[in-house]
Amino acid sequence: MRAQCAGLLGILLMVTMLWADGSVAAPDREKLLADPGVYGTFAAYSFNEDWARKEGATRIALLTVLKGVVEQHREKIAIDLYLLRGLSDHADILFRIHANELRDIQKFLVDLQSSAFGRQIQVAGILHGLSKKANYVPGFSDDMKADLKTASDPGPKPYAIVIPIRKSADWWALDQEARAAMMKEHTEAALPYHKTVKRKLYHSTGLDDVDFITYFETSKLEDFHSLILAMEKVKEFQYTRRFGHPTWLGTAKGLDELIEILAQ
Repeated sequence: MRAQCAGLLGILLMVTMLWADGSVAAPDREKLLADPGVYGTFAAYSFNEDWARKEGATRIALLTVLKGVVEQHREKIAIDLYLLRGLSDHADILFRIHANELRDIQKFLVDLQSSAFGRQIQVAGILHGLSKKANYVPGFSDDMKADLKTASDPGPKPYAIVIPIRKSADWWALDQEARAAMMKEHTEAALPYHKTVKRKLYHSTGLDDVDFITYFETSKLEDFHSLILAMEKVKEFQYTRRFGHPTWLGTAKGLDELIEILAQ
């Protein structure tokens, strides 16, 4: 059985290579990640009980369908994938999707969930947000602004953490000066971890039931742990109504690598 699965997996990877050589141009992922006004969706799924009972050949056939759905939409969206299984009890896999139009993300998710592969998974949670240009509050020194623009340490960052946040009504009732002062304190507390913990913020008010989605990448989970402890001590955190619930923790995987893991 193991040899049969290995052979079928080899065929799947050959098909993957043929798809990769197609003429459809993928969007500029780095540009989508850097530009303001780009939609970001986090879609987490759990496998149903039937998946564990399927034979290797059937799993590989279904994963071929997953590959086909991704390729079908790669002209308009950028997709990153994460394995949550083993690190999170909330879901097994996570898609982070970026696009200039939210309806393009919707079309991908509809096609994914209606596919033969999609019938093997259940939605564990979907969050939508929008990237915005960084807005430094008054009082940020030039040195602080320069530190914030410093690139994170080079090298792979295998761990990814997604934390949704909702602020209280009292936070939004504060005047701009009071909020700016607290965000300055927030930023000062986070700066020591800027190089080892990469963060991206998505604004979700009006698009979802949360106000922000915070996405982190790191190779040093101990630094991320210390960062969160530091954030909980600043005054601004007292205005946080929801932090996590759920928190998704996983490892970044290429599609081919994820397929190989799920095929076993």
